[in-house]
Amino acid sequence: MSLTNKRIVIIGGSSGIGFAVARLAVKDKAQVIIASRSKEKLLKAKDRLDVNVDTKTIDMCDEEALKRFFMEIGKFDHLQIPASVVETGPFLELPTETAKNSFSSKFWGPYMAVKQAVPFINEGGSIVLYSGALGQRPVPGTVISASISCAVEGLARALSVELAPIRVNCISPGLTQTELFDQWDKEKAKSFFDNRCEMLIIKRPAQPEEIAESAIHLMNSNYTNGTTLYIDGGYTLK
Repeated sequence: MSLTNKRIVIIGGSSGIGFAVARLAVKDKAQVIIASRSKEKLLKAKDRLDVNVDTKTIDMCDEEALKRFFMEIGKFDHLQIPASVVETGPFLELPTETAKNSFSSKFWGPYMAVKQAVPFINEGGSIVLYSGALGQRPVPGTVISASISCAVEGLARALSVELAPIRVNCISPGLTQTELFDQWDKEKAKSFFDNRCEMLIIKRPAQPEEIAESAIHLMNSNYTNGTTLYIDGGYTLK
């Protein structure tokens, strides 16, 4: 299978795993559209990709904006939604409003995006949602992340039944070393990675490209549907 000339929409494609998916898809000669809330990040991503990709600014929590977004794009083949902003913290201390905002970003945003996208997805197309390894193995301070991840995986399974023949799958990434951590204090980042890597069978974080390889596989695999791929370095087994 090949993504040559397939149109791929990546909401959250300006950085991290989404950018890595865009880069691999471009190498496979796909026509890529990356979307993000930040116009600045989109321009930087376009420069880094060094190809003629289309870029769109979008607030995934605004359903009317999503409706206009997909009407403007028109027909396409595959939808990837790695975008989200989730804040963590101890359950008794994390404000409920903060938890609701995280759910809006990582669950309701993709929910609305899929609803608006479906009429424009070509025959043989697919959708990939993104959860996280904390849904299978929470640690203290991650109640909201773990809960949302479980909800996203359930959403993917249910949508795979209801939206057939459009395929819907989910990727559950483990610890991934994205540019988000570049903003951290170096000592804090080192301590965080050292502690978390001890919880992995593979004693290192994933690189975004290693998660993106699974995203490419799911777009190409016509017989994979309703599945969650746990790309976590063995986190859920140790």
